[in-house]
Amino acid sequence: MSHKFSFELKATDGRARSGVIRTPRGEIRTPAFMPVGTAATVKAMLPESVRATGADILLGNTYHLMLRPGAERIARLGGLHRFMNWQRPILTDSGGFQVMSLAELRKLTEEGVTFRSHIDGSRHTLTPERSMEIQKLLGSDIVMCFDECPALPAPEEEVARAMRLSMRWAKRSKEAFGDRPGHALFGIQQGGVSRELRAESAEKLMEIGFDGYAIGGLAVGEGQEAMFGVLDYAPEMLPADKPRYLMGVGKPDDIVGAVKRGVDMMDCVLPSRSGRTGQAFTRRGVVNIKNARHQDDPRPLDEECTCPACTGYSRAYLHHVFRAREIISSMLLTWHNLHYYQELMAGMRRAIAEGRFGEWEAQFHALRAEGDIAPL
Repeated sequence: MSHKFSFELKATDGRARSGVIRTPRGEIRTPAFMPVGTAATVKAMLPESVRATGADILLGNTYHLMLRPGAERIARLGGLHRFMNWQRPILTDSGGFQVMSLAELRKLTEEGVTFRSHIDGSRHTLTPERSMEIQKLLGSDIVMCFDECPALPAPEEEVARAMRLSMRWAKRSKEAFGDRPGHALFGIQQGGVSRELRAESAEKLMEIGFDGYAIGGLAVGEGQEAMFGVLDYAPEMLPADKPRYLMGVGKPDDIVGAVKRGVDMMDCVLPSRSGRTGQAFTRRGVVNIKNARHQDDPRPLDEECTCPACTGYSRAYLHHVFRAREIISSMLLTWHNLHYYQELMAGMRRAIAEGRFGEWEAQFHALRAEGDIAPL
């Protein structure tokens, strides 16, 4: 296994790309979906179960882990990989988005952000330097720059201010990251839905130089049409020989549309969160297992799916355990959703390699348009 971080682009079909990211902890096949392990766990799943779905990499959350149990404690216990029993690659976000969205009484300055924890009200300061320190203590393989991510819609002058601050923080993040062979630092493009601001951000990031580049500031309220509008140009503003990561996305059709436009990596809490609330993603769309139509249905969620929920249990059983609030409901539905998402990524990787992504995409949308199987 290589002790360096590298990216190899293996095939393209239109703007869709497939390749491999190599890290000392293993390879990441792209396009890749990263399940979210916010607090050092993918909720309702064992790490080996997450791996069994086909996941090559997980995402951990700097903000949550710094507050509880604490980055220094995790470091003393051997780092995040050992702590959560996941020996493959981990990407950690910078904490910036959660500070803006979750923290109380936050104060933003050029230096960083001072805030009170949403857990216990304790006071903390997060700067580019502290974010890099925390992510180093965690031992993450892919580290994200500290940035500010304003919610959309927002006035363009506010988006511009936040983007330029984020670029100054990106430079400080790079300096604080230092030389860490085998670990990668990704810059984050900002600029809302403005093509000009996105171009300015990309130019500044490339001047600094990163191992990969993320497209941030989307999936924050702007809607799919506006997001795709940005993705029609934003990925190609970034280096073709580096991974491109779209942060916080999303629904299956969001993911397919992003890959079509040149994105290599994505993450979202949606498959696990939806599983806990009784929603299952299938090739025919979303199934709400809580609905009474499923209570006498002996069929699986998806007859073509090979996950444990589909091969061992009926819709009737899944409806029952969800209504009874049994823990196995969250376990099975989360496993199914993560399996579906990884199956989606594998299908796209094959289609791109074989030069038939357009055909694959048409079939994906056609089957979803047909809708779920008819009730018995």
